[in-house]
Amino acid sequence: MTVRLVHPEGVHRVDVHHQVAVAEGSRTVYLAGQVSWDLEGDLVGRGDVAAQAEKCYLNIAAALDAVEATPADLAKVTVYIVELDEAKAEQFVVGRERAAEALGVEFQQPSTWIGVTALAAPGYLVEVEAVAVLP
Repeated sequence: MTVRLVHPEGVHRVDVHHQVAVAEGSRTVYLAGQVSWDLEGDLVGRGDVAAQAEKCYLNIAAALDAVEATPADLAKVTVYIVELDEAKAEQFVVGRERAAEALGVEFQQPSTWIGVTALAAPGYLVEVEAVAVLP
């Protein structure tokens, strides 16, 4: 495994992700921000943060698969949510966990969540970008 996730002593432990990822590999993969579009570029989950989060993570898994990587190779995730609040954060976690269950993985990498006023196209509520490290 090229990425080891850590809950460090002396830092507040949160349930939704680890605070640290130690990456030991020779290739770094940068994924563009993934939104909830299908193969035709159509929005999936209009008005539904959980559905959009789920599709973002499924798209991340597909992008990783294209370079022979898996979600276990993720070292860092950045999440953008339109008008982020507590309710949307909770819905985001619901969607992320649905994707994790569908893929049979965990998404516990260090992450930063940023509230934004808008994303690139109307209707998009969630965008997730990621960095993976491969052997």
